[in-house]
Amino acid sequence: MSFSKVFTGSIVGLDAHLVEVEVNIDYHGFPGFVIVGLPAKEIDEAKERVRSAIKNSGYQFPNRKITVNLAPADLPKKGAFYDLPIAIGILVASGALTKDISKYFIIGELSLNGDVNKVAGVIPLSLFAKDNFEYIFLPEENSLEVVFIKGLNAKPVKTLSDVVNDINEEKNIDLIKIRSYLEYIEDLNIDEKFEVDFKDIKGQAFAKRALEIAASGGHNISLIGPPGTGKTLLSKALVSILPKLHEKEAFEVTKIYSIAGQLKKEQPFIVSRQFRSPHHSTSKAGLIGGGNPIVPGEISMAHRGVLFLDEFPELPREHIEALRQPIENHEIRISRASGAVIFPCNFMLVIASNPCPCGHFGNPQKECNCGQYRVKRYQEKLSGPIIDRIDLHFACQMISVLELEEEPGLESSLEIKKRVQMARDLQAKRYKNIENVYCNADLNGSDIKKFCELGFGQKALMAKAVTNFRLSARAYYKILKVARTIADLAEAESISINHLAEALQYRFIEMKD
Repeated sequence: MSFSKVFTGSIVGLDAHLVEVEVNIDYHGFPGFVIVGLPAKEIDEAKERVRSAIKNSGYQFPNRKITVNLAPADLPKKGAFYDLPIAIGILVASGALTKDISKYFIIGELSLNGDVNKVAGVIPLSLFAKDNFEYIFLPEENSLEVVFIKGLNAKPVKTLSDVVNDINEEKNIDLIKIRSYLEYIEDLNIDEKFEVDFKDIKGQAFAKRALEIAASGGHNISLIGPPGTGKTLLSKALVSILPKLHEKEAFEVTKIYSIAGQLKKEQPFIVSRQFRSPHHSTSKAGLIGGGNPIVPGEISMAHRGVLFLDEFPELPREHIEALRQPIENHEIRISRASGAVIFPCNFMLVIASNPCPCGHFGNPQKECNCGQYRVKRYQEKLSGPIIDRIDLHFACQMISVLELEEEPGLESSLEIKKRVQMARDLQAKRYKNIENVYCNADLNGSDIKKFCELGFGQKALMAKAVTNFRLSARAYYKILKVARTIADLAEAESISINHLAEALQYRFIEMKD
């Protein structure tokens, strides 16, 4: 046989698509090796890796004209996981492999000595293989990433010879044993230790309360205040009270990290909410995603977790405005000449900012020397549409000497986390029949009216607030969602006036010089 067809895949965004690796060996004409079908540079370089791997594995590389076509030709292809299917295709076309390979889906990068190396994007490729093929060959180093995919028949391989021997039925490879998510969590035995614990932060009791509410409902929060008030420290402590990931959420996050190639070898499955804190000098593509090829940005890496933006007004204006749609839609669509991809980005946005360039506007202990124009220009970076999309706003005040000398006995992160988890469990139970709604912040449209129902007195309070503060419809519904979270923390069935009043006080910040 001088022609063969091997099945593999291509990743576009978060989804895998079928790619047929067609290999033709022409016994007439000059020897050569050509790969066509819109391959990226790393795929074109596969020619030398495949040639050496086949020879060093003890097989004969045909000294003929070899043409490899990656079909369909209009589908962009990147990554080194085409090495193994190309090598298998050549061995089938040359007659070294004679068995039927149509039931196999194959991915893997080859070393020059024939070893199969770890690749990125195994999870979406395995999900596609599970639905369309009987078996999948994948690198052994990636095997732990797919142990939760129910119904997957995965064969982990170390070398090119392992694949050949299994297909020829000379030495069968054992399938990966599928496990449950709960078993994996128990085996990990995660130690609850964090860089910053709430009990170590002096003062700022009201800021801690605001962060507890934000964590309980998945709400966006803004912390503003003079330097040294603990904004960054409080934000870093937030990760210590975040609720656990549900299995479906964990799978979504792990899928993103798999595509980005950022899964750790010692823990190839994400089981905790991620805290991403990019520097304000990061590029726009680094923040929202992009590049060539298109890769997820920080907002997608923070999916189901926290995106913390310190010194928020220092970000370029276009970066700040680019956050508008992702915050609202929980996904980002990135379009390029080569095509468009959609990445999920349902994250908690936490921003910390100074009130002015010098940081002392509104500080009773130190005079601001910026001038009215500079203060106004600085604060205008926090545009109305962005402010409107943030659920809670809190002004951090300078800490007194008495608070700094406060005796131990403050509430620990573990104690706060128990309340946060209790509130999230209530929400998970309440929204179990609504798709893609895990917490109060996810509520939209008619669901808000259904689950955030108000009594006569509560409606009167909100009507007064809308009139006096000229609230937008978005701000109105965000207040209702925050009030629902406060009610959940109190284990209350319905939203009371007190819950609404507390939610309203987190809507406004007044800084006076």
